[in-house]
Amino acid sequence: MFKNEEPSVKNKPPVFQETPDFSLVLGGPLYQMYLRSHLIRSTGELAERRIVAFIVVTWLPLLFLTLAGGNAMSGAAVPFLFDLDVHIRFLLALPLLIGAELIVHQRMRVTVRQFIDRGIIAPEDRTRFDEIIASVMRLRNSAAIEITLIACSITFGYIIWRGSMSLHVGSWFAAIGPTGEESLTAAGWWYAFVSLNLFRFVLFRWYFRLVIWYVFLWRVSRLPLRLNPLHPDRAGGLGFIANSVFAFTPVLLAQTVFLSGVIGNQIWHEGMTLPAFQMEIAGAVVLLMAMVLAPLTFFVLKLSAAKRVAAREYGLVAMQYVDDFREKWMRGRRSEGEPLVGSADVQSLADLAGAHDVLQEMRVLPFGRKTVVTLAIVVALPYSPLLLTLVPFEELVTRVIGKLL
Repeated sequence: MFKNEEPSVKNKPPVFQETPDFSLVLGGPLYQMYLRSHLIRSTGELAERRIVAFIVVTWLPLLFLTLAGGNAMSGAAVPFLFDLDVHIRFLLALPLLIGAELIVHQRMRVTVRQFIDRGIIAPEDRTRFDEIIASVMRLRNSAAIEITLIACSITFGYIIWRGSMSLHVGSWFAAIGPTGEESLTAAGWWYAFVSLNLFRFVLFRWYFRLVIWYVFLWRVSRLPLRLNPLHPDRAGGLGFIANSVFAFTPVLLAQTVFLSGVIGNQIWHEGMTLPAFQMEIAGAVVLLMAMVLAPLTFFVLKLSAAKRVAAREYGLVAMQYVDDFREKWMRGRRSEGEPLVGSADVQSLADLAGAHDVLQEMRVLPFGRKTVVTLAIVVALPYSPLLLTLVPFEELVTRVIGKLL
C-alpha cells in the first residue's frame, strides 16, 4: 500500500492517506483460481509452480499421445520431437508469459508510486489519482472480460489457426489425405482444443493488462501534473515511466521467441529461407515495441506545455541575472577590492548556463533514443539463432576463429 502524509493541521495529528494498491497481475478470476490452487501468493510469487502446471497440461499430454500414436519420432513428415514450434511455444514462450507476472507486478507498483513520491501528483489531486487506480483495478478484476477472452481464444483463435496452420505438410497433429484434406490426430485434438487455447488465453490476458495500463496512463495524463522541466532526466521528472517498457520485456520476448519458432519450422521442414520472412520479422519487432511505447506518448502535450512555460520563465530569470552580472563585473559596479577570481558569481553564471542546457534538451516524450535502441535489440534477439540457417554453424565458427587468430 502506498502511503503519503498530508500536511498536518494545527492541533491535529498527521493524517495518512492510503492509496489503493496497484497491480496489473493480482486480480481477476484466474488469479482467484491460482490462490485456491496454491499456485500463487498474494505477493505474486510461486511462478515456477504455475509454469510447471501449464507445461503439464499443455505439452506433456502431447508427448504421451504422440508416443502412443507412433508419431513422436517418426510416422509423420514432421514428428512431434522435431516440431520446433510446439516446443518453443510451450517450453519457452509460455513460461516467459507466466514468469513475467512477478516482474510486472513488482516493477509497475514501484513505477506508479513514483507519481506520489516525486510530488508529480499535487496534494489536492491525490483523491482523483486514487480514484483512477481504484477504477482500473475494478477493470482488472472483471470476470466478464476474462470470459470474453476465453471465448475469443476458443472461437476466433481456432478459426484463424485452422485457416493458417504453421505447417502445410503432414505432421504429428494433422494428417493430410490424398485430396489435401486435413484430419487431426489424437494429439492434434488436445493440441487444438486444450494446449493452444490455454496459450492464446494467457497471451490475450496480457493484451488486456496492457489495455489497463493504457487506461491508467491516459487518465493520469489528464491530471494537472506538477512537472519540472529542469529535472536532470530531461523529461520533466517523468523519465521513470520509461522503466515500464522494460518491465514488459518478458512479454515481448515470449512473442518473438514464439514467432522465431514458427519461422524456424518453415525453414527446416518446408524449405523456406530466412530472407523470405524479413518483412514479418521487422514488422513484428516494430509492432511489439509500439505496444509498450505508445502509452508513454499520452504525456506529450503536458511535457510540451511545461517546456514552453519554463522556457519563458527561465528566460526572464536568466536575463535578470546576466544583466546584474554585467553591471557588476563589466561596468565596474562591484564592491571595492572584490576579486573576480574565485567569485561565486562566475560559478553561478556557469550553473545558469547548465540549467539552460537541461531545459533545451528536455524531451517531449518520457523516453529517449537509448530506450528505443535497447528495446529493439532485446525484442529482436530471439531471431538471431535463425541466422544459422544462412551460414552453417561449423562455417560460422571457422570464420570467427579465423578472424581471432
